[in-house]
Amino acid sequence: MDVTEQTLHGAEERAKFREMKQGTAEDWAIIGGEYRAFAKGLPDRVLDHLKLLDGDFGGFPVCRLEHSLQTATRAHRDGRDEQYVVMALLHDIGDTLGSYNHPDVAASIIKPFVREELHWTCQHHGHFQGYYYFHFLGMDKDAREAFRGHEHFETCREFCEKYDQAAFDPDYESEPLAFFEPMVRRVMERPLASLYKLEEQAEAAE
Repeated sequence: MDVTEQTLHGAEERAKFREMKQGTAEDWAIIGGEYRAFAKGLPDRVLDHLKLLDGDFGGFPVCRLEHSLQTATRAHRDGRDEQYVVMALLHDIGDTLGSYNHPDVAASIIKPFVREELHWTCQHHGHFQGYYYFHFLGMDKDAREAFRGHEHFETCREFCEKYDQAAFDPDYESEPLAFFEPMVRRVMERPLASLYKLEEQAEAAE
């Protein structure tokens, strides 16, 4: 951080409390304004994090970014809507920080922006994807059967069969990340459901 950045950062208006219980309406007006500005940059941060998967093969035939692009491309070319395609693009974004629970990480990121069917599919795709390889690792390939009867079982099964497990072809011509960026921005422009929908609350108060 250079001197100019330090000066600007130091000049930012900040809340005065030392404990939240000391906060005032003025404090939270400051925080709310900063929150809304920061939230608008979420799509950029998500896309930047997705790029960390580039070149990370983990032994697979394609790198994790290409797998993500290929999954999303297959879904898009099959006529899926933008929420579905964005879920497909981001379903493995948790690989970097959630080595033991990557579906949960991805599902948490997309949850405010997609319908419940897609959130559930993202959150549970690990169990369903295991159908294709768990038995080679001494695990139960039928782990997905624990969810048999759930209303979104078939959606998740189909996602893995048609798009996820099929997206490891080095010769497949995926769309580049730039193709999906507008979709990510549109889907993440405004949450469908969130505890922290401050933008809408502020607009309603005006």
